[in-house]
Amino acid sequence: MMNWYRRIAFLLSITRTQGIARRYVVVNGFDGALTMLGLLMGFQAGGGIAPEIAFSACLGAALALAASGISSAYLSEAAERRKALRELEHAMVEQLQESAHTEAARIVPFLVALANGLSPLLVSVVIMVPLWLGVAGYALSQEPLVLAIGVAFISIFVLGAFLGRIGHVFWLWSGLRAVLIAILTSALILVLR
Repeated sequence: MMNWYRRIAFLLSITRTQGIARRYVVVNGFDGALTMLGLLMGFQAGGGIAPEIAFSACLGAALALAASGISSAYLSEAAERRKALRELEHAMVEQLQESAHTEAARIVPFLVALANGLSPLLVSVVIMVPLWLGVAGYALSQEPLVLAIGVAFISIFVLGAFLGRIGHVFWLWSGLRAVLIAILTSALILVLR
C-alpha cells in the first residue's frame, strides 16, 4: 500500500500536478456545493418539494457533475500529459517508453480526472444526507430541505476555509467569503423566482 502511495506521489511530483489536483478538488467541490444549494433554494423558493423528488433531482445533478468532471478533466489532462511527454522526448532526443514520465502520462490524467469528478459528487452526497434521511422516514428536527440547505452552507464554509489554509489566508475570513458567495447566489435565486 505504501509503495503504491509513494509511486503515485512521485508521478504527481514529476508532472507537477499536485496543485492542479488539489485545486480541482476544492473548485469542483465548491461547484457541487453551490449547484446543490441552487437546486435546494429553487425547491424552497417554489414552495417546497417532497424529499423524494428533491433527493432524486439532487442525485441526478451530482452524478452529472461527476461524469462531466471526470470526462472533461481526463480528456484535457491526457492531452496535456501527452504534449509534455512529446516535448520532453524532443528535448532529450530520445524515446521514453519505459520511463516514469511515460507512466505518469498514462496514470496522472486518470488521477486528476478522479479528483475533478469525485469531489463534487462527495460534497453533493454530504449535502443530500438530510434528504436521504427524510426519504428513509427518520424524524428530523427540521424539514429535510431546510436541513440540506444548512448543510450546503456549512460545506461551502468548510471549502472556503480550506482554500484559506492553502493560500495562507485566515481560514475564518476565507470561509466567510465563500458563504457570502452562497448568500448572494441564494438571494439571486429568490429574487428571480
